[in-house]
Amino acid sequence: MPLECVPPLRMLEANRWAIPVLALLHREQGSRFAVIARAFGLSHNSLTRCLVHLKACGWVIPNPGHGHPLRPEYVLTEGGLAVGALCGQIETARARLKLGTGDLPRWSLPLVAGLGPDWTRFGEIQARLAPVTPRALSTTLKAVIDEALVRRKLEDRYPPLPLYALTGKGQELAAALGGSR
Repeated sequence: MPLECVPPLRMLEANRWAIPVLALLHREQGSRFAVIARAFGLSHNSLTRCLVHLKACGWVIPNPGHGHPLRPEYVLTEGGLAVGALCGQIETARARLKLGTGDLPRWSLPLVAGLGPDWTRFGEIQARLAPVTPRALSTTLKAVIDEALVRRKLEDRYPPLPLYALTGKGQELAAALGGSR
């Protein structure tokens, strides 16, 4: 079952600060470099890498009308407005669930969006999230289990079959991602 939301989520997860920066740009209708850096305590290099990534995705552009001290330096593109709104929902859900920006590994959001409350096998999850590697998927599963977003059970057979499903907390985050079923 392919997920339409997975590629944008993978692009968002490619930079640790993409989601909070896009949420801020959406909320404030643009912002200046120094304001963004201060808001998240980012170094010049970290924010520059994030903005380069967001520009390459086509979500952020330098404000063509910039020049006045009160005008934003960076604004969302037309395509970035929808992604920025999604990032705002993600940040709201993260705050409600007490999940920090760096608490989850890179494949966490696509994983949560791709799972449901029904039990799913590892291989099925890997097929949904292709091109995730088995190692990256198992690391991500361990992290989301530790954060109580996903639960794991072993089916009693030989060999034991591990199955995964979203918890209530995971379903809340999936709903914010638009991945709820």
